[in-house]
Amino acid sequence: VGNLLVIAFVSYFGAKLHRPKIIAIGCVLMSFGTFLMAMPHFIIGRSELQMLTLFFLPMPCSPLGCERESSVSMWIYVFLGNVLRGIGETPVQPLGISYIDDYAQSENAALYIGNTISIIGPVFGYLLGSLCAKIYVDIGYVDMESVTINPGDARWVGAWWLGYLIAGAITLMSAVPFWFLPKSLPIPVDKHDTSCTPEQTRFIKDSPSLLGNPVYVIYLCVTVIQFNSLIGMVTYKPKYIEQHYAKSASKANFLMGMINIPAVALGMFSGGVIMKKFKLGVMEAAKFAFGTSLLGYFLSLFFLAMGCENSKVAGITVSYTGVEGLSSHERSLFSDCNSGCLCSRREWDPVCGENGITYVSPCLAGCTSSTGSGRNTVFDQCRCVALAGSQPGNLTASLGQCPHRDSCDRIFPYFLALSVLSSFIISLGGTPGFMLLIRCIKPELKSLALGIHTLATRTLAGIPAPIYFGAVIDTTCLKWGYKKCGGRGACRIYNTSVYLGLTLGLRTVSFFLCVLGFALLKRQIKKEEKNALTNGNAELESLRKEENSSIHCEQFILALDCNPDRETRL
Repeated sequence: VGNLLVIAFVSYFGAKLHRPKIIAIGCVLMSFGTFLMAMPHFIIGRSELQMLTLFFLPMPCSPLGCERESSVSMWIYVFLGNVLRGIGETPVQPLGISYIDDYAQSENAALYIGNTISIIGPVFGYLLGSLCAKIYVDIGYVDMESVTINPGDARWVGAWWLGYLIAGAITLMSAVPFWFLPKSLPIPVDKHDTSCTPEQTRFIKDSPSLLGNPVYVIYLCVTVIQFNSLIGMVTYKPKYIEQHYAKSASKANFLMGMINIPAVALGMFSGGVIMKKFKLGVMEAAKFAFGTSLLGYFLSLFFLAMGCENSKVAGITVSYTGVEGLSSHERSLFSDCNSGCLCSRREWDPVCGENGITYVSPCLAGCTSSTGSGRNTVFDQCRCVALAGSQPGNLTASLGQCPHRDSCDRIFPYFLALSVLSSFIISLGGTPGFMLLIRCIKPELKSLALGIHTLATRTLAGIPAPIYFGAVIDTTCLKWGYKKCGGRGACRIYNTSVYLGLTLGLRTVSFFLCVLGFALLKRQIKKEEKNALTNGNAELESLRKEENSSIHCEQFILALDCNPDRETRL
């Protein structure tokens, strides 16, 4: 939202001003916004750890006191911080990329824009997120030995605020070198020649406006749809890894930062190298980008064959007798084995029975006693455990969800390998696809075209994609948590199959538009080549006329030299 407020203004007027200094000012705004987002942690004070609460006795428990936080408006700090960050990051892409393209040699611009340096940010962000997710939110104020949950528990809250402080400080420091960059640099020799082949620039240059050119509009539509798929996938992929393969949030972020993002970086860099080495024109760049995207799409279809069964949770995914495949009307957290315990259906304090089935709480597992303390607590005499094939006399349950089957652990490395390969191949076409845009417009419209591209992708992809992806994914929630003072909380367990279907479906739609874009691009290039040929023939005819006139003059002068009497008469 913050980006959209100023993107058109910055893209158009920023190109006429000192671009590096505008980017530096943006970095300062981003830094302040990032610090502002961390403020709620220090204003609210210590978080309240939702400790394990057990109701063993067959009697109603007294309700816990409900104290609503006085600072219910803390979300405003996060909102305003994000708006400031959006405003601050606005000049980076349109002004930064146009600055590089203006003052780099044409053959090197693609290499610089596709450089892996820009990927260090996401890699650093995911690794920092992984570190913060391991640290408890109130680190230094809580005795961690007394905490009964670990980072793999759905109720764990990491030190979310710490990453914002670190990122804000780094962003503030990055403003310094931008401020001291010159307004302009020496223009490379090849940029002085403004002549362009029809295949390079004329097909957009000759159109009345950017939005009046059908190729540019189709390009925007394709990127918007593919960005919807990309943003939705990246936003929820760590959560998918958590839920589908039973990994902690820390490990999911670590894998994204150390495996997936570097593959994207290598792909973008390789795409820039290919553009430089083979000097790809517009049509070749479009074909290359389409081919890599299509190949990556076919590889992604194999994800559907790497499914992993949902965790066995009594009353949600399996019955209390261990029967799998419950329908929605068959799901019930209550059974004869826990009917006399007066358990709450709202609790989520999972325990793992000896039979390999997870129970929503010790109470719903029918447990009547416990031994040990803290994370070493073991629950005994769990009547529901006996219903699903546990050995007689071995009716115990331990804290936390049961681990996934070994088959899921065996599939996970193949999932990672395929994820890396498909990400690399898709990102190979990223730089050629982007250069297709900035090489096909007038230099004075470059920043505006990039601004419109950013505006379209933010408005139609960056904002709505996480919202509707989240809404669709939430419809597959199998067990919701509840807030202490009432109201629905976070989802504890999902049916994850819809995630892949949504991302692949959007990319399927984009390929149909690509076919239309190719047809328009090819027709436009042929039209420009025909015009160029016609103009060339006209210029050749003019040169021939000039040559004939020159020959006639030479013959006339020669005749005068050979006839001095005629010259005297003249």
